[in-house]
Amino acid sequence: MSDFPVHTLETAPDAAKPLLEKSKAAFGRIPSLHGTLAEAPGVLDGYQVLHKLFLATSFDNDEKTVVWQTINVEHECHYCVPGHTAIANAMKVDPAITEALRNETPLPTERLEVLRTFTLAVVRGRGHVSEDELNAFYAAGYTKAQVLEVILGLSQKVISNYVNHIAETPVDAPVQKFAWTRASKIAAE
Repeated sequence: MSDFPVHTLETAPDAAKPLLEKSKAAFGRIPSLHGTLAEAPGVLDGYQVLHKLFLATSFDNDEKTVVWQTINVEHECHYCVPGHTAIANAMKVDPAITEALRNETPLPTERLEVLRTFTLAVVRGRGHVSEDELNAFYAAGYTKAQVLEVILGLSQKVISNYVNHIAETPVDAPVQKFAWTRASKIAAE
């Protein structure tokens, strides 16, 4: 059992309070992940900066969702898969994309499937990708800048996914309806 606190504005270290205020303004509440990250204010700040930077990438909302959820699913993040399901809904991402990502089934377009395949190659290879994997990414119309943007998205997700595993971050009430377990784990039971 984890003993990481989920901080509130009252319990957070002083340096984290303005960051939690920013989270509250953005989400209407303080997500449990942010309350957990507040234990180390610099980590919460870094996470928020990476999130802002990834939102500003050249990827459209469908593509951002593919990068985020591919990583979340690969890392089996009990917190981020439901959270990014809600975010995808708010971003008006086609539910077929969200469900394909959650269930690891084919995406509705070849271009999005190439993005998922490349993102998985980066994650699984820890940055070591083959020339063929890069060429397939480029052939789908993606750019060298977008290779780097995938890595930016991965940087953000490593923070959240790993913290959620270690801290056993509780899933926020508004997204509990999107609870998730990897399909292969369900099939094995």
